Amino acid sequence: HLRESGGGSVESGGSLRLSCSTSNYNHEFYCLGWFRQAQGREREGVATIDGDGNIDVSDSVKGRFTIAQEINKNTLYLQMNNLKPEDTAMYYCAAADLLAGRCLVTTEVLFGYWGRGTQVTVSS
Repeated sequence: HLRESGGGSVESGGSLRLSCSTSNYNHEFYCLGWFRQAQGREREGVATIDGDGNIDVSDSVKGRFTIAQEINKNTLYLQMNNLKPEDTAMYYCAAADLLAGRCLVTTEVLFGYWGRGTQVTVSS
């Protein structure tokens, strides 16, 4: 499975950087992404990045969150700035081999590889 790290508790306005290691797989996935699920809510897409560098970001985090990939370290990152209480959720890393143009925050059902999640809690 994919391995997330970097979650924690911060105050509103704070920052966190999540990391996801794909090294358990001897495979370079074309599409990687971050998804989150708040308690009592459905899981939603946060940000995705494909092998051509195309990025898709949810409107709810645009301008605050940045997704990046370090290919030679098999690591995916999510830099989260200006965190808000509504960002509180379990954050999951996911991977897929998708056709170009399908690596989007709205194509969650197409992602076949998932981590176990890391909790992010933002207090007001």
